Amino acid sequence: MNLTIALAMLAGVVLLAVVVHGAWSARRQRPRIAHAPAIDPLARVEPTLPGAFEPDLDGDPADAAAPPRALAPASPRRLAKVDPLIDAVATLTPEQPVTGDMAMQHQPGSRRAGNKPFHLEGLNAETGEWEPLRAGQRYGEFQAGLQMANRHGALNEIEYSEFVQKVQGFADAVGAMADFPDMLDVVARARELDGFASQHDAQLTAVLRANSIAWSVGYVQQVAGRHGFVPGAVPGRLVLPAAEEGAPPLLVLAFDAQAALAEDPGHAALREVQLSLDVPQTREDAEPFAAWQECARKLADDLDATLVDDQGRPITLHAFAAIGQELERLYRALEARDLAAGCPAARRLFS
Repeated sequence: MNLTIALAMLAGVVLLAVVVHGAWSARRQRPRIAHAPAIDPLARVEPTLPGAFEPDLDGDPADAAAPPRALAPASPRRLAKVDPLIDAVATLTPEQPVTGDMAMQHQPGSRRAGNKPFHLEGLNAETGEWEPLRAGQRYGEFQAGLQMANRHGALNEIEYSEFVQKVQGFADAVGAMADFPDMLDVVARARELDGFASQHDAQLTAVLRANSIAWSVGYVQQVAGRHGFVPGAVPGRLVLPAAEEGAPPLLVLAFDAQAALAEDPGHAALREVQLSLDVPQTREDAEPFAAWQECARKLADDLDATLVDDQGRPITLHAFAAIGQELERLYRALEARDLAAGCPAARRLFS
């Protein structure tokens, strides 16, 4: 009898062990999910404005646990966008001043020639300043600037011809004489500018790869939120807003957009995310490389992840130091060309 009881107890223990092991294994297969933070009923909640840091945000601002980011003083507003450094500039001289209302009525419907943007500005007859066309103003001259290069490549003859056609139509409508730069000269300048941009472009990406348990989208959002990241305008993107008002995000944390669009994104499994820094888009004095390096390490610790490059090789301290030295040379080369990282012309060229 005692033997029967002992065998029954042993069988019960074995069965319990099997159930526990099965539950433990199943738990290891499930992604880590976000947990609701404890709320102090007496805590005072400050109202916030969605998108206060970045114009294209579609979510809430930074997690309440993140330290506040002070905004840099707003730089003086520069209305004119045409820049001879990166634009092919056409001038349009009317016989007499043209009202802004008339000019706006006849301006081209699309401000692109192929995949190159162009800007149309007027010289305000009262202020003597170049500005985008505005109703109620009078303009004694116009200029149109076609961007000669961007990350799609250099301006070509077909794009330049499309630009000339659109601007000439506007000039005819407002009674202006148009003066266009020589096409062969513009295309040659565009190729040289594109060559420089290609050699001095840098977009740094660190991959954070899960060491063991996968993460849910909600878990990644919660962890990243503690470091100041907020939802971006595109599914699968979290951004760290820049301190400078209206500037592009300092860093971008990207993951599978399909997981972000899943029916239950809080439980969609992720095994890696990418932390990126677009170097030419960000001012050097904002110390973006230091922020990228620090965020990469902290996120790796919090997510239990390994930092690797796009080839799957671990990113070591030595690798970070080597990248920093290359960036120093890159910043100096951009400055020498009057295209310092983060300036308006650099942001347009490297876009």
